[in-house]
Amino acid sequence: MRRRWLIGMGVVWTLFTFGPLLGVLFALAVAGAAGCPVDEGGAYPCVVVGQDLGELLNVLFVLGWLGTVTLPLGAVAAGVAGVVWAAWGVYRWRVRSRP
Repeated sequence: MRRRWLIGMGVVWTLFTFGPLLGVLFALAVAGAAGCPVDEGGAYPCVVVGQDLGELLNVLFVLGWLGTVTLPLGAVAAGVAGVVWAAWGVYRWRVRSRP
């Protein structure tokens, strides 16, 4: 049970931290493959497989600015988790080595 919880929290942390960056990379990849411009200035028509994805690509690209908040917060959360993990390991080591 504990292992599933830790894996789930790791997935949530990864998506929170790198989600905006992944959205920007996806938008740039799709727009590049379709030959469409994408920038913060506005949405441009971008037809891919018969669907206009211009608005979606624009939203994904602009949400990359959210990474200016999520990347530092994710780094702080990883640091705190590392300190807690290390403290827990030292505690367990001291409890086990006690005569």
